[in-house]
Amino acid sequence: MYKKFAIVTIVAVYFLILVGGIVRATGSGMGCPDWPKCFGTWIPPTSVEQLPENYQEIFGQKLKGEVEFSAVKTWTEYVNRLVGVLIGVFIFITLLLAFKEYRGLKTGIVKYSLIAFILVGVQGFLGSIVVSTELHPGLVTVHMLLAIVIVLCLIYALFLAYKYQGNGLETENRSLRFMTLILLILSVGQLVLGTQIREMVDHLSFGSLPRSEWVDSLLGGKFYIHIVLAVILLAVHWVLFRDGKKVLKEGSLKILTLLFVAVIVEFIIGGVLGVFDIPAFSQPIHLTLATIIIGLQYALFLIFGKSKRSLS
Repeated sequence: MYKKFAIVTIVAVYFLILVGGIVRATGSGMGCPDWPKCFGTWIPPTSVEQLPENYQEIFGQKLKGEVEFSAVKTWTEYVNRLVGVLIGVFIFITLLLAFKEYRGLKTGIVKYSLIAFILVGVQGFLGSIVVSTELHPGLVTVHMLLAIVIVLCLIYALFLAYKYQGNGLETENRSLRFMTLILLILSVGQLVLGTQIREMVDHLSFGSLPRSEWVDSLLGGKFYIHIVLAVILLAVHWVLFRDGKKVLKEGSLKILTLLFVAVIVEFIIGGVLGVFDIPAFSQPIHLTLATIIIGLQYALFLIFGKSKRSLS
């Protein structure tokens, strides 16, 4: 039961990352100018008539800026918060199942499930700080990276559960493990670099420059590095796929194949962003795929590790 629900929880966290990407792509981050309530209520308004006449002054003073109500942006951000609460419930249930099935066993499953649950609380607190600082770019990036850490904790706990059961997912291979580690480090760097470019895009979206000229404005050091890294990552992932499929078992091979497909799709979407003037719909998909790739790389890093260690 634990393993099945842990997989559901991991997928749910990735869905939350997708929703967060949609919030950012639509500029809905300040759709709710306060936290945890939204415009002072637990259920946000659907029209400006439901707000006091001086709502801009009330919430503008709190945020030290102008507030303009938009039902679409408000509810987009509110749904993001609701999904976040639901994820917290999912991770709590995962923790309870881990305790029920693995308590008293030296597996680490309960410990890492607990760490994931604690980090969800930290993530919620950090979310309130992000709102109070009016979406400070650095905090937004930390908020996203913490979500990835939560996913990695859940993946590690799930891996330990499979290892304890003795499903034989592991295939010890030091060279492929090292290659996967390098890919993991590069992908995290690529993700952080991508968020910096995204901040530049956000800045352009508030200016008068037409969308058709955004890509030309982004041309420079970070943009070129991002492109070069994308090509390198695609090439190295091909080598990993070529060599890994020769040694991995059936279950682990599915993870490797999924990773390679995700990298190819991510590369294509990156091209779409550059060729078609950064369409908003592709931005959250690009971000979510990047985080999925990191999770799959981490899973393979664990799989290529030592297989003789006992968890009993």
